[in-house]
Amino acid sequence: MIEPLRMTFEVQCPVQHAFDVWTQRPASWWPANHTVTADPGVQVVFESRPGGRIFERTPSGREVEWGQITVWDPPRRLCYLWYIRTDRADATEVEIRFNHQGADHTRVEIEHRGWERLGSRGPGWRDANQSGWNGVLPDYVAVCSSAATIDRRST
Repeated sequence: MIEPLRMTFEVQCPVQHAFDVWTQRPASWWPANHTVTADPGVQVVFESRPGGRIFERTPSGREVEWGQITVWDPPRRLCYLWYIRTDRADATEVEIRFNHQGADHTRVEIEHRGWERLGSRGPGWRDANQSGWNGVLPDYVAVCSSAATIDRRST
């Protein structure tokens, strides 16, 4: 078994806001250079239901699928298969828990697992994803904790 990636951090906002920023406003924190197309103006969409897709949509309407939602339990829990830049058969699993810590604080716990199904590619893909998480999470924390929305679609 390859150890899952586990990340825990706090954001300074109510739990519903933390869930909504993740699922309804990902373009406010997900940098365009971490998308498949890297097109300026790309949108990231979470379809709000189990079985819903996670995908990017370019300004020209091209859609590139990144994942599929398996658990949609707002504002507490979100799970999805994750296959950005890879085949769906090589999907890993992401589980995110949003834990109420008071009126203006939420603890976010992320577990990214399923690397062993990738065989010998698992450890390297896990390391690449750790770098990816390290690149996007600071912006998520900043957007959750600020009143202003940072629109990263063009960066």
